[in-house]
Amino acid sequence: MSAENNQGFNTRAVHAGQVPDDATGAVVPAIYQSSTYAQDGIGGLRNGYEYGRGTNPTRDSLQVQLAAVEGGKHAFSFASGLAAEDALIRALLAPGDHIVLGNDAYGGTYRLINRVLGAWGIGHTVVDMSDASRVAAAVNEHKARFLWVETPSNPMMKVTDIAALAELAHAAGALLVVDNTFASPYLQNPLAFGADVVVHSTTKYIGGHSDVIGGAVVLNDDALAEKIGFVQFAVGAVSAPLDAFLTTRGLKTLGVRMDRHSANAQAVAEWLQGRSEVEAVFYPGLPEHPGHELAKKQMRGFGGMVSVSFKGGEAAARKVAESTTVFTLAESLGGIESLVNYPSEMTHASVKGTELAVPENLIRLSVGIEDIEDLIADLEQAFAQL
Repeated sequence: MSAENNQGFNTRAVHAGQVPDDATGAVVPAIYQSSTYAQDGIGGLRNGYEYGRGTNPTRDSLQVQLAAVEGGKHAFSFASGLAAEDALIRALLAPGDHIVLGNDAYGGTYRLINRVLGAWGIGHTVVDMSDASRVAAAVNEHKARFLWVETPSNPMMKVTDIAALAELAHAAGALLVVDNTFASPYLQNPLAFGADVVVHSTTKYIGGHSDVIGGAVVLNDDALAEKIGFVQFAVGAVSAPLDAFLTTRGLKTLGVRMDRHSANAQAVAEWLQGRSEVEAVFYPGLPEHPGHELAKKQMRGFGGMVSVSFKGGEAAARKVAESTTVFTLAESLGGIESLVNYPSEMTHASVKGTELAVPENLIRLSVGIEDIEDLIADLEQAFAQL
C-alpha cells in the first residue's frame, strides 16, 4: 500500500494526481486542451499519449484522484453519470444478461437499463433491496450478472446493507454495483464493504458547484478494468479536459462541503419533523429512519439530501416546490446552492407508472451550504403559502 493510500481523505482529495508542473512548478496542473500529441517518430509516443479520446493528462489526473478517494485501484472519468453507467454495462454484460435493480433508483438509470439497453437484450428485475430473500430469489432465478443498488437511494433515501448484498451477490456469481452519488466518497466507500464497482454522477457532490457534467466508474479488479477502459476508448464518452479540471477542483473541497451539507440537512430534517403539514421526512440522520443504525455503520455522516411528503397531497408538494426563493426549483443536486425538486414530474418522470414511481406528494431537497437560518426561513415562508 502506498503512503498516499495511508493518508486521510482530505489529504488524498487535495493531492492525489496533482503533481506540480515540472517546467514551472505550478501547483495546479495545467488543463491540456489538446486533441492530439506529437510523436517522436512513427509510434514514438511520449509517455503513452497519442490521441485525446484515449488519454489526456488532465483526465488522467482526475482518474488518479477519484481512485484515491474511493479506495479503488482503477477509475474512469466519463462525460456524464449515465455515460459511465452505459460503458460499465456494455463492457461487462452482453445481450441475454440480467440486472437486478432496486425499486427506488434514479429515473435516468432505469430509463437507460429499461429502454436503451433493454432493446440491446439486457434484462432487468426490480426488487426491494431491504428484502434479502427477494433479492436472492431474483438474482438466482435470472442468473443475474449485476446486482445494482443506490444507497442512500434517490429519492426515498433508503439505506441498504452493502456488505450483506456483496455476500449475496458473490454467492450467486454476480457483481455488486453501488451508485454512491448521494453519499459521495467522503461519507461512504462501498468497495471497502465488498462492492465490486462504484459508479458516480460526478456532476453532483464531487463536482459540487453545478457547473460541470460528469460521471465515474471505480473498481479494483484488473481484468474488469481493462474491459471498461477499452469501451471508454472505443466508444469515447470521455470527460473533456476542462470538465475534468472543474471536477478535480470541486473534489478537492468535497470533505469540507459535505460536512456543511450534512449539518444543514440534519437541521432541515429536524425542522420538517415538527411541521403539521408534513406526512413524513426521509433522512437517514433521523433516529426514526429505518436505515439510521445501518447508515451509522457504513457512512461517516448522513449527507445533504432530504425528501419530504405532505399531508396535503400533490397540491401541497407542488405549492411548496414553487414557493421557495433560496431553494431553487431545478433538476440535479449536490451543488453548493440549495435546490428543490418535484421528482414525480422532474427527475423521475421516466418511471411514472412503474414499480419505481415516486409519490406525487413528495419533494426532494438538496440542502446546500448556505446559512441554515436562511434556509429555514425560506421553508417557513414557502409553508406559509399552504
